[in-house]
Amino acid sequence: MASDSTFLTHHSMIHSNSSAMGETGALTVDLVVTSPPYPMIQMWDDMFVGQDPEIAESLDRGLGNRAFERMHALLDEVWDECFRVMKSGAILCVNIGDATRSINGEFALYSNHARILSHLLKTGFTILPEILWRKQTNAPNKFMGSGMLPGGAYVTLEHEFILIARKGGKRTFAGDEKAHRQNSAYFWEERNTWFSDVWMDLKGARQEIGDANLRQRSAAFPFELPYRLINMYSAKGDTVLDPFGGMGTTLLAAMACARHSVAYEADLDLCHAFSPDIHAFPGLANQRLEERLARHKDFILKRFEDKGAFRYKNTHYGFPVMTNQEKALVFDRLVSLSKTGDDSFQAVHCPGGETKDSQDWDEYFSSDPKTPPKARATKKSDKDPKPPAQAGLFD
Repeated sequence: MASDSTFLTHHSMIHSNSSAMGETGALTVDLVVTSPPYPMIQMWDDMFVGQDPEIAESLDRGLGNRAFERMHALLDEVWDECFRVMKSGAILCVNIGDATRSINGEFALYSNHARILSHLLKTGFTILPEILWRKQTNAPNKFMGSGMLPGGAYVTLEHEFILIARKGGKRTFAGDEKAHRQNSAYFWEERNTWFSDVWMDLKGARQEIGDANLRQRSAAFPFELPYRLINMYSAKGDTVLDPFGGMGTTLLAAMACARHSVAYEADLDLCHAFSPDIHAFPGLANQRLEERLARHKDFILKRFEDKGAFRYKNTHYGFPVMTNQEKALVFDRLVSLSKTGDDSFQAVHCPGGETKDSQDWDEYFSSDPKTPPKARATKKSDKDPKPPAQAGLFD
């Protein structure tokens, strides 16, 4: 039972095909974060063929474009259903990679991201700027084909797309949502990284599942990917949907961000495989918050040395922030996690949390907040403060 200082979020993995999400009502979802099966990637052939046997016939006959289109027709039904359950102003984020494949000896690119964007436009979504994220690879050969001879080698695909679309106009916040939005602010320096159109710092998730009863590879995206998107495009208490739940990474990120979440997964075994450690996961989630605080403090020290005093103070933590919009920022710690059903969980959150030090930040502020900060004539250290280690969640 939650006390006055805590609040609850609920999270469910539903065994169902997401082309018909009957358990989710219309206009109830604030954000969709997902990564669907990739058409024309062989590991997904059986999944697509199971829903449309003509895909197998097309592949057998060497009709790659026809198979590609029929695979996407199945995904189209899911995007239409997402549109139904999303609120006006809600955001859809789709992690997708293009595919390369040789059929009957002919090598070709199958542009999954372009095909999805085309259908989203037809459905009524507004397309927003996309993000490319570079997938780190250990492969020593950075080409496909015949190597060093002109005309016979092909560029490798080492990035994926995060397509971003909005239903309707820009979201408006009213009532309690306004305060939740202010509390859900991110740091100025995080904004500068997260809202770049190229992400170079994400590590790919481990793919081996390690269960003989499940498929060999999870196709999961790294935890940091949905974690960022949820912070970027939703507020505390919002509902996040993943129509292709997989290993439940989006649900875990939603738990860590104090959002409600629901995911759909057609593979029953994979659905039941979602079982976060209810004792260990809160510590991992809160570790990410501590890392964000530590990075911000390092940012403060470096910028103060370079630029001088700050204008704005965060009202909860007391440390400087760059903008007025960060003054109400407060992290929501994951206090506990409990199982409420076969594939459902309840999370208890506590707004605020505690900083690990009691540093007095008074000297870091300008005496007159209306006066622009001036660089202090202090001697710089020989080395910049060392940033904390990268987040180690689910690497």
